[in-house]
Formats: sequence, C-alpha cells, structure tokens
Amino acid sequence: MKHREPPPEQGPAPDGAPADTDGSGEPGEPGGVRSALGRRRRILVWVVAGAVALTGAGVVLAATIRSPAQVAADAAPPPASVLADRVERRVLTSSVVVRGTVAAEQSLTVSPGGGAAAASGAGGKPVVTRVNKQPGASVRAGEVVVEVSGRPVFALAGALPVYRDLKPGATGKDVGQLQEGLKALGHPVGKDPAGTYGAGTKAAVTALYSALGYTPRPADPGDAEKLQGAEDATDAAQRAVTTAKAALAKAKAGGGADTSEAQAQLSFAQADLAKANGRLEAARAAAGPMVPADELVFVKGFPARVDAVKASVGDPVPDGLLTLSAGATVIRSSLPAHQKDLVKAGMKVEVLSEATGLSATGTVASVATAPTPAAAGPAAGSGSGSGTAAGAGAQGGGSGENPAGGGQEPGGYALTVAPDQALDARLAGQGVRLTVTAASSGEPVLVVPLSAVSAGADGRTTVTVLGKDPGAADGRRRVEVRAGMSADGMVQVEPVGGGALGDGDRVLVAQAKP
Repeated sequence: MKHREPPPEQGPAPDGAPADTDGSGEPGEPGGVRSALGRRRRILVWVVAGAVALTGAGVVLAATIRSPAQVAADAAPPPASVLADRVERRVLTSSVVVRGTVAAEQSLTVSPGGGAAAASGAGGKPVVTRVNKQPGASVRAGEVVVEVSGRPVFALAGALPVYRDLKPGATGKDVGQLQEGLKALGHPVGKDPAGTYGAGTKAAVTALYSALGYTPRPADPGDAEKLQGAEDATDAAQRAVTTAKAALAKAKAGGGADTSEAQAQLSFAQADLAKANGRLEAARAAAGPMVPADELVFVKGFPARVDAVKASVGDPVPDGLLTLSAGATVIRSSLPAHQKDLVKAGMKVEVLSEATGLSATGTVASVATAPTPAAAGPAAGSGSGSGTAAGAGAQGGGSGENPAGGGQEPGGYALTVAPDQALDARLAGQGVRLTVTAASSGEPVLVVPLSAVSAGADGRTTVTVLGKDPGAADGRRRVEVRAGMSADGMVQVEPVGGGALGDGDRVLVAQAKP
C-alpha cells in the first residue's frame, strides 16, 4: 500500500486576513456556498421592494378611481341647513348710542381789551401785570382772576354776557345782574330800582372796588369838569332869578309903574334856573364809577374753574387770555339726522367712560331743532368773555362762549344730557358713550329675531316653531303672532288664534336652499 502524503502545512496568514479562509470572507466555509447565500439575499431585498411599490400604487389608484355610485353621491347637493334661535322673555328697549363729551355748562374765553391800558395812561398794547389764578384753580364770586395794566378782571354771577360798559344812568337786565352780584357780596344798592344804575349802585360799585384794592374808573374822565360846569350854570341861573325878583319888587314898590316887564324877566330867569337844575341832575347822575366791560366776567355759577392761561406776567395780552368754565356739569353730543327724531327731552341716558370704567345716569335736557352749521367758527354764537378793545361789543372780544363744547359736530343736531347726580371729577373733559333709551316695553315680553317673523299672502304674521329635530319638516308648526315694538334686531311677539309660543321655544330664522 502506498501511503498518501499529508498536505503541506500552510504558512501564516497574510496581514489583516483571518486564518483558515479561502478568500471569500467566511472562515471555514467553501467559497461556492457563500456566493449562493449572497445571491438569495439580494433576491429577497428586490422582492420586498417590489411589494412595497405595488402597495403604494394601489393606494394611489384607490384614491383616484371612484365608482359611478360614488361619483353620483359626491355630486348630490348637501342637506339643507337650518338656522334657528330661541324665543326669549325680557324687557325690550330701543336705544340710540352716540359719543359725548363731559363739560361744564358754560365755557367762555376772557379777552381783556385796551381799556385798562388807556385808563392807566400807559397807552399801547395792554400787558399782563398779575395772574391770580392758575389753570385748574377754582374761582369764586368777586375774585380777581387776572390783572391787566394794573386793572382787575373779576367774576360775578349772571347768565347774560357782558356786552357793554355799565355806567351810571344805564338801565337793562345786565345792570340787574350787576346789582344782584353786588348784593350777594354784601354791597347793597340802596333804593335803586332793579335794572337801574343809580346812586345806590354807584356806592355799591365803589365799595366793591375798594374791597378788591382798586379805585373804580370814572364813567367819563371829563365828569368832574362837566359837573362843575353844570353847578356853575345853576348858580348863575339862581342869581338871575334873585335879581329878577328884586326888580319886580322894586317896580311894584314904585306905585303905579308898569311891572309887566319885570314879571317877564323873572319868568325867564326861573325857566333858565329849571333848565340848569335839570342839567345839573343829569350830570350828577352820569358822573361816578363805572364797571368796564373788560374788567367784568359774568359766569352762570360758582365755583367756576380756570381751564387755561395763555400768558405770564409781563406778556402782552393775547386773544383769549383766559378760558373759564362754569355752571353745572353737562354732557354734550351730536345726533345724526336719521336719529334726531328718535331722541326727545326727558329720555333716560346711560353714561359710560371706557377709559376709566366710571358710569352714571342722566336725562336728555335738550335736542337742537336745527343742525350745527358746518362752517361755524370761533366767533359764532353769543359772546361771553370779557370786553373788547373798545370796551364794548360781544364779551370776550368775539371769541365768546362755546355752547357746543367738544361733543358736537358740524351738520349734526346738538344734544345736551343733564346728569342725574354730580359726575365724578375725573370725567371732566372726557369722552363718554351715551346710550339713550328711546323706547321700552316696560315689562318682560316674548321677543324673537326680526327675520323669524314672516307675513303670508293671507296677511297673517307667523313664526315657525321647530321640533326636536330642526331639520325635520314634519315636526314644525306655524304660530300666528301679533308683532309689537322692535329694537336691536329683535321684535316683540304675542301669539294669537290659540297658538302656543313660550320662552325657550326654537323658531326658524332661515333655511339655506340646497
């Protein structure tokens, strides 16, 4: 027997190769087996990938391909939708909502003219010499608010604005206001009739100025000279009467002499004396202290308030030197033409300040019968400041009172609301919302939306009450109603003809057609 020689021993593996490999990477396995396994794995991967692709394609096709029945179902109209609302029982009110501004009843501008400078002999433009009240300060009757060229500007109570110098001998309602103001400050006017500037009023004016620390201006700088001339003329006329009487007595004493000429001379002298006495009385009545228009401001109530001061001491007096507000606090607004007839005096008003959260109640005090002029300027309306350059004319030098305040708009109808109680001071000058109750049912009533009520061809007014299923037509019933007042899209209804309608029922408001 021949002995087989053992295979030669293999040498060490190359660097990085595992021992006992045949180059296929699988230790201890033949290279053919490993190749077959790799092919099987690759085939399995491709089979899985193909299955996933086919599944995705099926999903896409299912989403895009629809049956004829599905196409018809998708094209069919949706079911009709029903809009319903609930029947309520509540107080129904009709209201008008507008914006307003809280302001004093009276707002006026004080514009002293040149009378003070002329009186002081300074000439030229008047100058502010003292500011007694700063913005926000309270003003009481008889107080000096500012001094111009050494002359005071003070306030008294009165609704009629100053429009002229008030002099001795003058008569009128403004004189009556002056007298009332003097008496309120403790300066009686004696026996002067109301509205007549007589001796008692002159004495009271002198006393007022003295209490303020000033000397009143004379009604006419030439008063003293005129009065002296009238007194001299009266004295001369009196002497002529005395002389004529002596001549008549002498003629009568002569016995038998004609005294007719002497009697005539006495009559002429007595007539001249009567005229001289009349002129003297007139001169005395006209002489004395006056109240210049640029030194007095009439305001509707006290305490008044200084809203603005436009100059400091030493500055020339500008137009509108001071702005004052006085009287009771009111709320001013403006109504558009289509709402004007809905609001009447006496209606209740709710007031709300969105900025502060403060609320109040009030009453409509007045509604203008004519719209506010679109071209209204600052010179429009009645004046109520203090004087003009000439010392007469509209108070305030033409700037005057602004009765509209900040709440009125050109073309609108001025609305004034009187608060039921004094408003919080924080509301002064603030914009507020006004809700005017134009009408009210007074007690709770059944109400439905306006669109829920329909009128049929037979003239009956009805609402449709829905069943448990709003979309079911067989569960609905029509109820005849009588409509009442309407407000805010709701209308009062009352069932008639035996129909049943109650709080909580659902009524048809609208139904969309398919």
